[in-house]
Amino acid sequence: MNGGAEIFNRLVQAVLARFFTQTGRPMPAPEVLQEFGCRLWALIGERGLPPELAPQEQGEPGEMSAEEVAPLIARLVEGFSAEVAAAVATPARQLVKACFHPHFKVCRDSFREVTADGVCRRQQLAKVRERVSGSHCVDCPYWTGLTPAQHEAFLARCWQAGDAAELVLHREVYLPEDFRALRVFLAGGE
Repeated sequence: MNGGAEIFNRLVQAVLARFFTQTGRPMPAPEVLQEFGCRLWALIGERGLPPELAPQEQGEPGEMSAEEVAPLIARLVEGFSAEVAAAVATPARQLVKACFHPHFKVCRDSFREVTADGVCRRQQLAKVRERVSGSHCVDCPYWTGLTPAQHEAFLARCWQAGDAAELVLHREVYLPEDFRALRVFLAGGE
């Protein structure tokens, strides 16, 4: 495994370990997490990462379609037991989107959208625990555009659920640094 693959795999395994810990679900065996990371790296090798934007380009925020994501997830879980495949399906979908969604420079602000009943689901701890990327989208430009301190201060200013005490108490869930490290790596940093 080359240096980039090793770093990537270590980052993916850290994200997965945190995801399983924060959701209280049993973690697959270490060799499964290792294999998952290798398979995701192989997909990156085949597909390539999205091209960087030129300075004047803004890109388009959006969603990868289920039809586009499903075959990639199938490749990631192929040969795993049904139990393991089901366990990694949610983080696999999110990690595929983190790796392959085209870049954009203006956040779509879904991390602070409030529903008609005044609730911001991306600021509800139970909902955020189900996300590898915490409050923000997996492809959010804030992951690579802000430092951790800037990002935390920004999210606290945008907090919709009263004061940001919940953010402070569960910062590692709302703004996971292992996920930031993965996004920085994917953006070409280390």
